[in-house]
Amino acid sequence: MGGDGMSDSLIEMTNAQLHYKVGNSISAMMGLPSTVKAVDGVSLTLKRGESVGLLGESGCGKTSMGRVLVRLEQVTGGSARFDGKEIGQMKGAELQAFRSRSQMIFQNPFDAVNPRYSIRRTLEEPLSNAGIKRGEWHDRVIAALELVGLGDPEQFLERFPHQLSGGQLQRVVMARALILEPEFVVADEPVSMLDVSVRAGVLNVFRDVRDRLGLTAIYISHDLALVRYVCERTIVMYLGRIMEDGPTEDIVHAPLHPYTQALVAAVPTPHVDQSHAPLPIGAGAPDPRNPPSGCVFRDRCPLVQDRCASDIPQPRKIGTRLVACHFAGS
Repeated sequence: MGGDGMSDSLIEMTNAQLHYKVGNSISAMMGLPSTVKAVDGVSLTLKRGESVGLLGESGCGKTSMGRVLVRLEQVTGGSARFDGKEIGQMKGAELQAFRSRSQMIFQNPFDAVNPRYSIRRTLEEPLSNAGIKRGEWHDRVIAALELVGLGDPEQFLERFPHQLSGGQLQRVVMARALILEPEFVVADEPVSMLDVSVRAGVLNVFRDVRDRLGLTAIYISHDLALVRYVCERTIVMYLGRIMEDGPTEDIVHAPLHPYTQALVAAVPTPHVDQSHAPLPIGAGAPDPRNPPSGCVFRDRCPLVQDRCASDIPQPRKIGTRLVACHFAGS
């Protein structure tokens, strides 16, 4: 934990890259590139206690970015820092402390737990790994289950994952992420695999816990309505790059980037003026192994001009937003 002089920023990325080698002999024969740029030149800062949504279509790089920030992946270029320290360079006790301070809530709760472990063992495992005294385990397990709204937690301890509903198990997954009292949490589409009838309850638990504990949080989703419900700030991603970054309500009411405009227009939103419909975008994102030169969005963009093929647009300040478009706002 930082002292009185600690920075307001907890997370910083500077020109961060995560490039995967995915080529095989068939790809080579077809002349396809062998690298996917899952995260490509991303720079951002998250303040302590800030709640930020990562929004975009499947394959935009939002999950990859979240995984980098909890060190499930490591950047292949640029920098990703936690509390001023390079995440990929942490070792030993420093890395163990980081593992306790940062956690991820995964999309599918049934894939996130060992089906052979009881709920008790599922929650005790991170305590054991972190070197917490065994005498503290029971009280901390009970407290974590109560924190996520599982009443009468004793009844769940000896159950196994298949004996819980999806909503109950996702709360257990949340409890496991919170049991080490982290400062930073990445929630990767935590309700997308749940029945619609239980999503609101899980979202409310997430918001309540985040606010009570003062967590810095990233909420990953393709659903603008969910991001709006949970996050005060939204970052829109496309093919590994940030398209727009700003206050969520400003993005919902007056999106500036053509891609953001299309995302907002696709979601009927009460009390939002949609009388000025955005220009249509082309259907279908390009192959991530072979993105367009210049602006990665140009093949679908209604504002495209010659410059877009050669110049990568850098985020520029427009009002409350950072927007990576040569012509947005003009």
